[in-house]
Amino acid sequence: MSRLIFKDARIIDPLSGTDEVADLWVEDGLIAGVGEAPPSGQVVDLEGRVLTPGLVDMHVHLREPGGSHKETLRTGTEAASAGGFTAVAHMPNTSPVVDTPRWVRWVLDRSKGLPARIYPIAAVTEGQKGRELTDFGALRSAGAVALSDDGRPIACEEVMRRALARAKEVGVLLILHEEDPELSAGGVVDSRVAGALGVRGIPPEAEENMLARDLSLAEEVGVRIHIAHVSTAGSVRLIREAKSRGVPVTCETAPHYFSLTYEALFRHGTNAKMNPPLRSEEDRLEVLRGLADGTIDVI
Repeated sequence: MSRLIFKDARIIDPLSGTDEVADLWVEDGLIAGVGEAPPSGQVVDLEGRVLTPGLVDMHVHLREPGGSHKETLRTGTEAASAGGFTAVAHMPNTSPVVDTPRWVRWVLDRSKGLPARIYPIAAVTEGQKGRELTDFGALRSAGAVALSDDGRPIACEEVMRRALARAKEVGVLLILHEEDPELSAGGVVDSRVAGALGVRGIPPEAEENMLARDLSLAEEVGVRIHIAHVSTAGSVRLIREAKSRGVPVTCETAPHYFSLTYEALFRHGTNAKMNPPLRSEEDRLEVLRGLADGTIDVI
């Protein structure tokens, strides 16, 4: 029997409510105990560093099918595993789009034996074109854990209303990319810094206007939604207020939205370009407040 002892680890396990400094030991690849470790075994002294169960990233763009020149299921899960993530959720904006049970099964079949578990997310609309709904029930039965047109908004309000109603019937979660395409068209950075860089901008309202619409629709239909990559102070406030009146909404942000602002563009150029774009210091601080008070559920 092989035994690996992690000594003086700060063990954090949200599921059990654990946050304590103790020893944890592993025998033959499985956690065997927590407390005061046995006297023999290979010892790694963590000196109070954090030890947690494997992390989950619920918003990952593994570029297969179709984009293996960017990333593959294997390289993506190898990177995830190296960073402590044992499970990832695979967004469907690939080529072809994961919008049929066949492609959901394709992802699941090719994820077997990889370093991290892959949970497929399927598209809300066919080809992510925002017009015809996919077969929600069949996608869920095939193994999709949620549905999203991430990378694109569902601009048509009537399509969104039908999608929410169908999601309620089937019992599947919709993950929403909030962006008004009329306001963001051609934009590459936040509108408040676009002029200085000589490019077109994406105003905060592009996110906030669409978010306000979808919060209202979710409340009307009575179905839970999840909001992807929240980046603005206004969005945080809208979600906070919606939660206070009982709207069934959860949301996420990403590390760059609470650690960087659009000032990074002047230092790092296009390495600091993403969508939604980096925002202002006011936005960054409000995202931090949203994390601290529980408005934002996921990083």
